[in-house]
Amino acid sequence: MKKLISSRFGILLLIVVLAGINYIVSFFPARLDLTAEQRYTLSKPTKRMLMELPAPVTITVFLKGEFPAGFRKLANSAEDMLRSFKEYGRGNFSFRFIQPGEGLEADAKAAFLDSLRMMGLNPLNVKAQAKEGEGSDQRLVYPGALVSYQDRVYPVDLLQGLSSNEGLNTLNSAEALLEYKFAGAIEKVLRDSVPIVAYATGNGEIEDARVEDLTNVLLNNYYPQKIDLNTTAYIPDEVGVLLIVKPTVAFTESEKLKIDQYLMGGGKVVMALDPLNAEFDSLQRAQSDFIAFDRGLNLQDQLFKYGIRINPDLVQDIQSDKVPLVVGVVGGKPQMELIPFPYFVQLNGTQHPISKNLDKVLSYFPSSIDTVTAPGVSKTMLLTTSKNARALQTPAIVSLNSVKTEADLATFIKPDIPVGVLAEGAFPSMFANRLPKATADSLKAMNRPFRNMAAPGATLVVLSDGDIFLNHVNNQEGPLPMGVNPYTRYPFANKEFFQNMMEYLVSHSGILETRSKDFTLRLIDAKKAEQERTYWQLFNIALPVALMIALIAVFQWRRKKKYN
Repeated sequence: MKKLISSRFGILLLIVVLAGINYIVSFFPARLDLTAEQRYTLSKPTKRMLMELPAPVTITVFLKGEFPAGFRKLANSAEDMLRSFKEYGRGNFSFRFIQPGEGLEADAKAAFLDSLRMMGLNPLNVKAQAKEGEGSDQRLVYPGALVSYQDRVYPVDLLQGLSSNEGLNTLNSAEALLEYKFAGAIEKVLRDSVPIVAYATGNGEIEDARVEDLTNVLLNNYYPQKIDLNTTAYIPDEVGVLLIVKPTVAFTESEKLKIDQYLMGGGKVVMALDPLNAEFDSLQRAQSDFIAFDRGLNLQDQLFKYGIRINPDLVQDIQSDKVPLVVGVVGGKPQMELIPFPYFVQLNGTQHPISKNLDKVLSYFPSSIDTVTAPGVSKTMLLTTSKNARALQTPAIVSLNSVKTEADLATFIKPDIPVGVLAEGAFPSMFANRLPKATADSLKAMNRPFRNMAAPGATLVVLSDGDIFLNHVNNQEGPLPMGVNPYTRYPFANKEFFQNMMEYLVSHSGILETRSKDFTLRLIDAKKAEQERTYWQLFNIALPVALMIALIAVFQWRRKKKYN
């Protein structure tokens, strides 16, 4: 080896060999991830998508500048994640970090920032230290990015769907979702065709301004159509998802058969149902109690066959949102105050990718859900109450002052009441062994023979609240975003839950599974750090210097001994 290196072309040959090894290794990207939660390891679906990019994709992240420590950590994690993306995307993936509008004139910068807001990337006003030793000032932070592919652009809000009240935990959850946010956005921007989503009508479903935000979500990501279950002959197999949102009119056997056969063909059905007639508007208008009664939707037998039962009750929860109530009169004028209303339940997500790492989902007058035995069908809870809830059996009296005493609070002892459930598998047809021959012949004539067992891929999502995907309409502002309580104005994660659910139903890439990542927040014990401050200062500063001096002394001693 020494002779080779000392030869005339030895160094040149060594450089060529090292360059060749480096080039070959670049085709086999690898990294050793020693973290318990594998936070630096990309999932297989993400790797596969990046390696198969058909053309260059660029991600522009707006996390550059002087930020508080939490946002600097998020920016560093995003950069680490995107470096991993670049390894697998090779020449077809690039990224950059910029300050929004940097290098632009004032008018151009204002127009650019307005365009970001129109795409849903809104700034946060945070405190940041300008320079070392100086005080802090207010700065706008855009915790988002843009994914660009050819002439398409897709926005990424890194904090969307996360609680704004949990400080470091929120930013930690944002770190856990980085792979999903970036990979999911790339997947969407690459799509050349979008799935068809059919919105069912004909049974009193909502079709006014209360579905404005739902419609916008569908228009941005899918091809929405309306389908009248009363008049259509059948639900086409091309429909990716069938949405049934807050029906108020009973379903006929013919309509139930159409839903059944679509599901048996491997279809995806979402039912957001209000089994009881309980509306807050009625409570406000009457200014008195009312009795919640069964709507009679005639779906209970069908759901029971599929392994799901919505109970005829109303769920209340200590973890609830607020409504304005009159708490007194001053000068002849009623005094209003926002009071927690236990029927406005703030639901928790579960460990399923659809609802994991989400902020609370707001629900109005939900009912409890039970699962029953259905061979071949697996059930997974998506949304549940807190640990302090209860279910009131109907006929239930709904009152603005439903919780009046400490004794009432003591009855909120039922934990994790299911309000949303996902069912998948080989559903048995509700009409098996009971379909009239004339109906079976009619199906056969349409080249759609009766199916008595569901094909692979059949999925059913049932929610016991029909309002969960609706938005309020303000007289001054018009439709509000989905999940925003018009009284508290807090943006709950209803929209994000809806988007995740739709992605789970229509996507076959498996990228949604990356939402299951957990990042452990390892915080320093401030009290212990203060107590052991001197020790760690000596350990981190004095010890390395002492070791260096010792090594120099040993080296000098050996050198002196050798040459003496």
